[in-house]
Amino acid sequence: MEWFRSFLESLRSFLGWRFFPDSDYGFTVLSLLSAIAVILIARLIVWALTIKILPQLYRRQKVEIGAQYTINQLLKYFIYVIAFILAIQNLGINMNVFWGAIAALAVGFGLGLQQTFNDLFSGLIILFEGKIRVGDSVRIDTQIGRVVRIGIRTSDIETRDNIVMIVPNSKLVVEKVHNWNHDYNRVRFMLNVGVAYDSDPKLVRELLIKVAKEHPRIMENPEPFIRFADFGDSALIFELYFFSRHHIVISDTKSDMRFAIVEEFGKNNIDIPFPQRTVWSRQVPTPSGNAQEPQHSPVDE
Repeated sequence: MEWFRSFLESLRSFLGWRFFPDSDYGFTVLSLLSAIAVILIARLIVWALTIKILPQLYRRQKVEIGAQYTINQLLKYFIYVIAFILAIQNLGINMNVFWGAIAALAVGFGLGLQQTFNDLFSGLIILFEGKIRVGDSVRIDTQIGRVVRIGIRTSDIETRDNIVMIVPNSKLVVEKVHNWNHDYNRVRFMLNVGVAYDSDPKLVRELLIKVAKEHPRIMENPEPFIRFADFGDSALIFELYFFSRHHIVISDTKSDMRFAIVEEFGKNNIDIPFPQRTVWSRQVPTPSGNAQEPQHSPVDE
């Protein structure tokens, strides 16, 4: 058993070996291993909660995808912060000194990294408030896309062109953002249609409603409806209003409806006119002294 005692003694000596022995911040090998173990245990807890335990609870409670992501992120940040503090304590570092160093760094980097800190706090605000969640369809400036990730500093928004747009979180908090999923998972859209003046308005309304109801991406409730918008220069203007949950592909939906409208109008002899103008010309003297007769002719535009 002598070799075993020798092994234990060597192991004890190794675990007690101290890094930076002449410094106030020195720590032993055992302390370092303890800190690493705390981080690994934290990762294991996060994995177990977000992959194994919580998904089953989400399915039973029918929690939305965006809310699931928010809960997982906040839980992950909380566990990692606690684990980091415990790891620092296991290393034997005085927390008062640690917080003092953090404060000094905050003052030093505050001016240079002001925007970064703004984005960090904005990310926490987004996660806590829940105004914008993963899966929401949003419009920022002229871009429309779906939120695919909310990070601690930036968020990823996938546009209609399948391009991921990386947006600083502060932009989502400070600037105006249209969230089509915030209150209701439905949005009302409108399609303009012009028909010839000799068309039957009631028949036009019936055909437009028929086209809207037959499209699979248009909601049956609320029902689509028609407004007789105006008497245009060359056409009667109708507005077709409909509701849809498929926000990102709404341009494709409108394109499908235009194809169907042209087909239905063709079957029912309803014309979609193009602008027309009548140009008048006044009498112009000719070199022989005779004046030409006034002329007018329709000009298509």
